[in-house]
Amino acid sequence: MLWTEEMFGVKKPIIAMLHLDALPGDPLYRTENDIDVVIEHARADLHALQEGGVDGIIVSNEFSLPYQRTMDMVTPAAMAYVIGNLRSEITVPYGVDAISDGAACLELAAAVKAKFVRGTFCGVYVGDGGLYDNDFSQLLRRKAALHLDDLKMFYFINPESDRNLDTRPLADIASSTIAKASPDGLCISANAAGQDVDDALIASVKEANPDVVVLCNTGCNFKTIERKLTTADAAVVGTTFKKDGVFENRVDVNRVKDFMAVVRKFRETI
Repeated sequence: MLWTEEMFGVKKPIIAMLHLDALPGDPLYRTENDIDVVIEHARADLHALQEGGVDGIIVSNEFSLPYQRTMDMVTPAAMAYVIGNLRSEITVPYGVDAISDGAACLELAAAVKAKFVRGTFCGVYVGDGGLYDNDFSQLLRRKAALHLDDLKMFYFINPESDRNLDTRPLADIASSTIAKASPDGLCISANAAGQDVDDALIASVKEANPDVVVLCNTGCNFKTIERKLTTADAAVVGTTFKKDGVFENRVDVNRVKDFMAVVRKFRETI
């Protein structure tokens, strides 16, 4: 049994993204939409996701565009404040993603008692934000220092929108990462958020690393989810749950319910 089945209570769990509005210090943040409004919107999305039947939630600073490789302290502080206000209302296992800053992600997880994190914890990449690398030797030592022994870590091994400068096949990168860092899960992405991940790519990583949880990280929608769960052990879903499937919109509880009905029907076949 994979650890995800124990944590989420189902096979092939669906982990929903809870996208926070722009936070203090972000270019898109507006004082008229202050932190209380951020909390109000996050609360509405949280309840829509949970009522819709998702198995887990990742809270992310999705609208902190453009993302910082080393966050200003206000960002994880604001995220912790929002999560603290919602924590008593969260009924499913939850994790955090302080986007593009692995160290901030671990600090935030410690502060809010997250069960898992998702992030870019290893590798060297180039993209619109420039060149950046990730030292998992430091991150894992910080994880140990924070006594996060039970924290599960989902590693991006091909983050959307950025190019990995490691030219090895992705399955080989995954195997090497597993040998050195023992990640709890591997997130497989397309070239951009919302785009369809190559099924053969997911299968190649899973076949080479059968004991590690492999997640489809982008492009899961009503038409693709059954196919994705055929090869992946879990899926991360964000935009599909928004009204009209539009990234900037709020979560639509009816879309969540309809999507999860498809997933439950699929689970009956496995």
